Amino acid sequence: MKKPYETVPVRSSEITPEHIYINRRQFLKGLAAVGAGSLLAACAPDIAKTLTPGEQATGAPEAPNPSGLTDELGNAANSYEQISQYNNFYEFTIDKEGVARLAEGYATSPWTIEFSGLVNKPQTLSFDDLVSRFDQEERIYRLRCVEGWSMVIPWLGFPLSKLLSLVEPMGSAKYVKFTTILDQDHMPGQNTSYYPWPYIEGLRMDEAMNDLSFVVTGLYGKPLPPQNGAPLRIAVPWKYGFKSGKSIVKVELTEEEPYTFWNTIAPHEYGFYANVNPQVDHPRWSQASERRIGELSRRSTLMFNGYADQVASMYSDMDLTVYY
Repeated sequence: MKKPYETVPVRSSEITPEHIYINRRQFLKGLAAVGAGSLLAACAPDIAKTLTPGEQATGAPEAPNPSGLTDELGNAANSYEQISQYNNFYEFTIDKEGVARLAEGYATSPWTIEFSGLVNKPQTLSFDDLVSRFDQEERIYRLRCVEGWSMVIPWLGFPLSKLLSLVEPMGSAKYVKFTTILDQDHMPGQNTSYYPWPYIEGLRMDEAMNDLSFVVTGLYGKPLPPQNGAPLRIAVPWKYGFKSGKSIVKVELTEEEPYTFWNTIAPHEYGFYANVNPQVDHPRWSQASERRIGELSRRSTLMFNGYADQVASMYSDMDLTVYY
């Protein structure tokens, strides 16, 4: 059941990930290479006001929408600068506004992606070869971070189902596992000892084959910037953003549910399914509302991030108050 919420100040200790403040000394030691100053900025939902269901945000965008692009609900797309300068990509740093600087010039060519596991056509393809096999299309998706902020993003890419069809999944395949590149020489955040690198995420097969699941290769019609997960990432818009793996180098089909990065670190806070659900809170903050980057106040979060018509049927037999 949805709880009534009061607007209260939120201390940084209340919005720092639990595994960070419990293991603070160990974590700070591991962060020496990337700077401890960004520690408390890692997971801040920036709660200013909680809206009642249906209430609209009153804050105006910081700048007009120069592209004129909107999603299917009429929400203006965030600017290229906003999308490319405010990023969660712990492989580089936990400082959202520092990712772009550290990722500048990161080499994403040549790049290969390995396909393995329960497939009839295991193979390794170069990014260029892979992309040449599919028509690219633009999709304007909402991105809702588990931390409580959101964006509207015009991605370029192709459906994940087309990618999986290329390798012919076996009937026994139940899950898709995505692995991000491990590159400690060029990704300073991967030199922290606390995290279980490389980053791994996964989807159930029906989720991966849903038409909304998208392989992203570009942003605003341009090649994807490194800080956004170049050259290839996943977008699953009805799930919290951490489910959308970046800079993918391996795609493996499995029969068993894969262990994933955040679910391994803090399973009581970050579930495998992680569907956007305003009625189920994170253990330390409300998920009832969100702050759209570029707006001054908060707006109500939509069930499944507004994509319920396309995805809710996949979870009809699940208790969504349990499957976080």
